[in-house]
Amino acid sequence: MPRVLGIVMAGGRGDRLQPLTRSRSKAAVPFGARHRIIDYVLSNFVNSGIYALYVLVQYKSQSLIEHVSGTWRIGGRLPETFVTVVPPQMRGGESWYRGTADAVFQNLNLIRDFGPELVAVFGADHVYRMDLRHMIQFHLASRADVSVAARPVPLAEASDFGIMTTAADGRINAFAEKPRSAEPIPGDPSSALASMGNYVFATEVLVDVLREDAARQSDHDFGRTIIPEQVRRQRLFAYNFRDHRVPGVRPHEEPAYWRDVGTIRSYYEAQMDQLGAAPAFDLDNPRWPIFARSAEGPPARILSGEIEDSMFGEGTTVEDARVVRSILGRGVRVAPGAIVAGSIVMDHTEIGPGARVMRAIVDRYNTVPQHARLEPGSEDTAGLEVHRDPSGIVVVPRGEPAGPLPQAV
Repeated sequence: MPRVLGIVMAGGRGDRLQPLTRSRSKAAVPFGARHRIIDYVLSNFVNSGIYALYVLVQYKSQSLIEHVSGTWRIGGRLPETFVTVVPPQMRGGESWYRGTADAVFQNLNLIRDFGPELVAVFGADHVYRMDLRHMIQFHLASRADVSVAARPVPLAEASDFGIMTTAADGRINAFAEKPRSAEPIPGDPSSALASMGNYVFATEVLVDVLREDAARQSDHDFGRTIIPEQVRRQRLFAYNFRDHRVPGVRPHEEPAYWRDVGTIRSYYEAQMDQLGAAPAFDLDNPRWPIFARSAEGPPARILSGEIEDSMFGEGTTVEDARVVRSILGRGVRVAPGAIVAGSIVMDHTEIGPGARVMRAIVDRYNTVPQHARLEPGSEDTAGLEVHRDPSGIVVVPRGEPAGPLPQAV
């Protein structure tokens, strides 16, 4: 392995995930019973043997800062082993990060001080497993200046991604960010090759293009500015994630699983993908774990009731209730007679007696009153603020804790 520095872009607002991003950034949104969205990309770096990581934050970053500082303590006595959160430093002026490229430009001092041969710039808002060593080996073998992680997407969805066309050896011939129409992959007229928003740069190339970009008017964004403009000037290659394999993935899992969880529907469906006897994305993989924050607390307790195909966090209690195909976070309490089905209930939430929570997402620190109906089509929400997503999913925003905050904020 060459000397690699990881930079994780975690400053996104996540407007399409409202109201879950009302008080936190997109990367900090809880995911599953134990994780935050950012845990997936950080786990991929660490499992790949890359231990020098800067996490660039901006929008409503306190929750993310506390999570990373409490979960990702991989430093200590080992040199050059760290996960460090970097808010905007304004070293070159009074502006916040004006885009993803500007965020890295404002922190060129960190790259200079570390002295890497390669810089891996990855997004923080996707759910997947990836061995970065494969992409780095591809980058070196191709003698690339920049490598872009890519995967086929249905042609109908191409307008949501950066789309590229490539030569037979993977060299990128053209790149368009969210085009109205896209050129299909040769031999596959139903698909286009989309960027995953993950890049590996030769360090000197990254520094040069960022300095040039900073000196002029642009979007200062990798997808909209940097990558399209460098196609004709540098050796850019697409690393096709479709053929990617990670240790420990089971035969029943979807090959090269990757999800952009930027909408309520995609966020919900990606969590449902982790359930079932043969999940599309199986968390039970000791060879490539997704690391989570350790939480003090008792084991989950099922006093009585009917439980089917569900996951529970530490300290959750279910008493004489029905929980079906759902994910309950830490410290959740489900009272007698309640039904939770096809739902995500986040930490320290109480589901009252006889309440129905169906196809819903309930954020942290909420109390669902007795006999409330949180389900598509129902207006009987017992006074709770409710957001109804166009997909039909009912979302309850983050509540307020009754007392001092528990360990995980």
